[in-house]
Amino acid sequence: MQTRKDPLGQEYIQIPAGEYGIGSVRLGSHPNESPIRTVKLRSEVWVSIRPVLQSIWSEVCGSNPSRFSDGFEAGLRPVERIDWISANNFGDRLAEFFETMDGWHHNGIFRLPSEAEWEIAARAGTKSEWYSGDADRDIHEHVWNAGNSGGCSKMVSQKEANPWGIHDICGNVAEWCLDTWHDDYKGAPCDASAWLVGGDPARRVHRGGSWFTESEATRSAARASAEVERVSDGIGLRLVWQAL
Repeated sequence: MQTRKDPLGQEYIQIPAGEYGIGSVRLGSHPNESPIRTVKLRSEVWVSIRPVLQSIWSEVCGSNPSRFSDGFEAGLRPVERIDWISANNFGDRLAEFFETMDGWHHNGIFRLPSEAEWEIAARAGTKSEWYSGDADRDIHEHVWNAGNSGGCSKMVSQKEANPWGIHDICGNVAEWCLDTWHDDYKGAPCDASAWLVGGDPARRVHRGGSWFTESEATRSAARASAEVERVSDGIGLRLVWQAL
C-alpha cells in the first residue's frame, strides 16, 4: 500500500476503493454494533498512520490542551482533551498552515474519518475481534488499555502496528469521527460516508477505546460517543486526507 507524508512529517497510508465489512454480531458484542454490513468505499482515502501528536497540535494551534504534557516524550504522545468541534476544525487549520509553506500543494482536504472509514482502517482486512485476533490475552503487544498503560497515555508507535501499518488506532486514546451517534447501524449509509442524518446531533462517535478502558472497548467494532463539547484525556483524533 502506498504512503505519503506532509511537511510536518505526518504519514498517511492509502486505503483503496472497494467493499469492506463493518460491525459485529459475535457473542459479547454490543447491539449497537449490528447489523453487520458491507460498505463500498467509492474512492481511495489516505488515513494517517498515527494519531495527531501533541507536537503537531502545538505547532499548528499554538497551544497544547493535553493532560499528559509533561516530560521530553510528551510531544510524541497523542493530543487529547480535544472536543469534537475543535477536532473537526483541525483539518482546515492544518490546510491553512500548509498554505503558508511555499512550494507545497496538498490538492485535497484534511478531515476526521467517517465511522466506517475508521473501522475499515482499524480492521485492516481482518474479521476478528481485534486486528491481532480474537483473544484479549493476546492484545497487549498491540494495544494500550487499562490493563497495561500504567494510568496514562503513551508515546505512539511503541506497540505493533496493525496489518496495514497503522499505529495506535485501538487503545491509547480514542479518536473522534464525523458521524452523529445512532443506536445501531439500521439505515446507515452503504458508501462509507459519514452518517449525519438523524441520530443525536449533540453527540458524535469516537472509536478505539483508550488507555483507561478495558480490552472490550478496544475491539475493532466497539463503538462509543460523547457530547460535542466533551473533553477527555482519553479522546484525541486521527486525520484522513482526501484528494479533491
